[in-house]
Amino acid sequence: MELHVDRERCCGAGMCALTAPEVFDQDAADGRVLLLLPRPPHEHRAAARDAAGLCPAGAISLGERAHADPSTP
Repeated sequence: MELHVDRERCCGAGMCALTAPEVFDQDAADGRVLLLLPRPPHEHRAAARDAAGLCPAGAISLGERAHADPSTP
């Protein structure tokens, strides 16, 4: 899984940081999303997916990384 954020689209609601604090934070200066782990480890992926779904601005997108070895995180 690979996460991307659009800080220009972010409205600063903070649902991401509340839902997945290991993966997201909020910028102290403007309240917008900060992506801490673009490729979260397995134990944080469910929360990251939930955060993306809860984002009221749709500022978080996720995708699957293409790689040759499926055992690579």
